[in-house]
Amino acid sequence: MVFEPKILGFLCNWCSYAGADLAGVSRVQYPPNIRVIRVMCSGRVDPMFIFKAFQVGADGVIVMGCHPGDCHYLEGNYEAEKKYNMTEKFLKLIGFDNRVRLEWVSASEGTRYGAVVTEFTQQIKDAGPSPAKDNEELLFKLKALEMAAATDRMRALVGRERHITEDENVYGEKVSLEKFNEIFDKAIKDEYERAQVLLSLEKGVNNVKLLAAKLDIDPSIVLEHLLILKQRMEIDFGEIMENTPVFVRL
Repeated sequence: MVFEPKILGFLCNWCSYAGADLAGVSRVQYPPNIRVIRVMCSGRVDPMFIFKAFQVGADGVIVMGCHPGDCHYLEGNYEAEKKYNMTEKFLKLIGFDNRVRLEWVSASEGTRYGAVVTEFTQQIKDAGPSPAKDNEELLFKLKALEMAAATDRMRALVGRERHITEDENVYGEKVSLEKFNEIFDKAIKDEYERAQVLLSLEKGVNNVKLLAAKLDIDPSIVLEHLLILKQRMEIDFGEIMENTPVFVRL
């Protein structure tokens, strides 16, 4: 049986959606695998949407927006690029980064729209069906990515990246892009592990030793994550069982 991938596309209302419309009226041929969601701006595509799409069965996700400099809202596509970069880094943690793409397609590029969809569809066909289907472990990891991307820490880093790396603060200091990426990459790893801890607590894995064994993380790091989550009031101490502290999700 020939594999026909399910591809979800988020298209900017002002450019790429109009480009898709032009492709239709111009009778440009491209695979019918893409299912389109029109958004007012590609910068409004939350990474959570992409992680959720994979959880419910999408084989690939593509985001299309205006070319840089042509955004209807001036800087929306720059924000889309920052969010996409974070999404790609998160997905690399579980080997899903080859199933997402960000492309710029203008309202006059109907032919290009068809070419992009055709190329991406072939890429997903070559990759095969999503391994997350009926795979509880991968679904668990995708849910953890969704939770991690929604944290205030990650939203703040993505939202302020350009300001942090391009402008000076009140003390005349500017963070280099290399230093920012170092901080950003560590935050991605930390928040992903903390999300896994929270999900594991919901399943009854409730002490440091059990969490370290399940998640394959050093116990000292697990304890550090638990203390930070307690500071955020997301978990609390439950009880002491056989000299071992038990934690509960709030």
